[in-house]
Amino acid sequence: MNREEAIEQVYSGTAVSRGIAIAPVLVAGRGLRAPEAFSISEAHVSSEQKRFTAAVARTRRQLSQLQTQMEMVSGTEEALVFEAHSMMLEDPGLTDQVHSKISERLQNAEACFYAVMQTYLEAMRRVSDSYLQERTIDIQDVCERVLRNFADDEESVASPEAPHVLVSYDLTPSDTASMDRSTVLGFVTETGSINSHTAILARALGIPAIVGIDQITLAVSPLTPCIIDGYSGIMICNPTEQTLDRYRELASRRLQERAELESLKDQESQTKDGHHLTLSANIEFTHELDFVREQRAEGVGLFRTEFFLLQNEVPPDEEAQTRIYRDLAVGTAPHQAIIRTLDAGGDKLLSEPLLEPEPNPFLGWRGIRVSLDRQDAFKAQIRAVLRASTAGNLGLMFPFISGVTEFRRSRALVQQCMEELEKEGASFNSELEIGAMIEIPSAALMADHLAEEADFFSIGTNDLIQYTVAVDRVNNRVANLYRSSHPAVMRLIHTTTQAAKRAGIWTGVCGEMAADLNLTPLLIGLGVDELSVGPHDLAAVRKAILSLNLSSCQELAAKALTLPTSFDVLELSRSMARDSYPGLLKG
Repeated sequence: MNREEAIEQVYSGTAVSRGIAIAPVLVAGRGLRAPEAFSISEAHVSSEQKRFTAAVARTRRQLSQLQTQMEMVSGTEEALVFEAHSMMLEDPGLTDQVHSKISERLQNAEACFYAVMQTYLEAMRRVSDSYLQERTIDIQDVCERVLRNFADDEESVASPEAPHVLVSYDLTPSDTASMDRSTVLGFVTETGSINSHTAILARALGIPAIVGIDQITLAVSPLTPCIIDGYSGIMICNPTEQTLDRYRELASRRLQERAELESLKDQESQTKDGHHLTLSANIEFTHELDFVREQRAEGVGLFRTEFFLLQNEVPPDEEAQTRIYRDLAVGTAPHQAIIRTLDAGGDKLLSEPLLEPEPNPFLGWRGIRVSLDRQDAFKAQIRAVLRASTAGNLGLMFPFISGVTEFRRSRALVQQCMEELEKEGASFNSELEIGAMIEIPSAALMADHLAEEADFFSIGTNDLIQYTVAVDRVNNRVANLYRSSHPAVMRLIHTTTQAAKRAGIWTGVCGEMAADLNLTPLLIGLGVDELSVGPHDLAAVRKAILSLNLSSCQELAAKALTLPTSFDVLELSRSMARDSYPGLLKG
């Protein structure tokens, strides 16, 4: 089918990050990096087919050499794997399919070869036969060799990387965090949920994203024109001109609405009846601080440390960490920046390889448990924060606290680090605020005792919700049961804020609920003092705060605490949100 005859196709998934992206598709397979796809003219079809033949021939020669070397070292049996790999490339059906793809798609040879191989790989991954599933490793190895040999082709000239929409089976949090926003305009995955860490990062980075479109990696081809609607969860491939015009107009309207929101950034984040809420940002990297300052955030309510601590095989030492935290302190001044100590495990990065996979990582070795078991690394992070604390207003908080004992053990290590630094003659802020993250129901239920030990609370609603309602927040099968407005969650938040107020400390929310505009009235009414959100959510949350009355929110919260279902609570809060800032809730 010619591109001019292509039919518009619509795929539905779950919108996890708002925005509109209009660009060609780049398909990335699991564990196999997609080559760059670019268009060719009909006159170049034959030369591209010859490039494919040359790359295959080069691969066969390499496999033959490997087979010979392996026979000399280990014997014939072990070497047969390379013979099997070579036989894959001798399949005439493979050659015919690649040649046909080049002719039909008018695309470069490596992109068409990748598309054919990816179809094989995905089909084999979906069968129940364990032997066939294991063979995917062999196919992937052969595919990678051929693709490398395309790169070795001196006649191959790669086109510059262009803006695109990334389509993948799945993306890790580190994949998302390292995306180049100048080229990745949005992404779509087959798996994932609205509350996965990947989705959270997409929202933090302002990347339009959709998850949960089954078999989309097989359904779309590289370079297919597409639209991602991160408001409704719709992906449109081969859009008509009429559809393109509609979405261009929608994108333009959204930009205008954004400009109107940003005109409010110099206003203090307080309700109409004069109640101030601290509005701060959740970030991963210090380079985000420019945008945070531009949005007039009152500091950083959550500085995640997992990515720079765990992205390399060797984590940064105390000196390197100190430099990063100093940059954070200086860049946030005069406001506070709160550093969360390493929060590894669950759906986040692991702190070290495990000899055996955990049967349930969300109930396993994660958060503060990892830090308390690896005290040398924990103390290095604490010392770095303390040493950087003289450069500005830093705070420290511990993740995944389940009760008083863990918090006391962690705070004792801080005291130990202070004593060591004092002996070394190093300066630090001895009044550094130290907080507990309330993410586990047991911590919320013990909030009165924790409030006597901590300087502040930060409620991580993502985990608090999943542990309260026993729903794995990245499991598609039960995602519909993950409800931010569950009455039990509301009661735990209220228990936490009231315990904090009695002890004279403040409570923030740094989970995704802080940016849910449907629930802003409820959070304010429940007594939250700070909302910490992704930088791209700051403008909308500020507008919501400016549109509400504290007294009305408190009345709403009191009623919500008597309601029996999530739906009842959500509708109550959403009703006030619609009345107060209807424009923000569109889409």
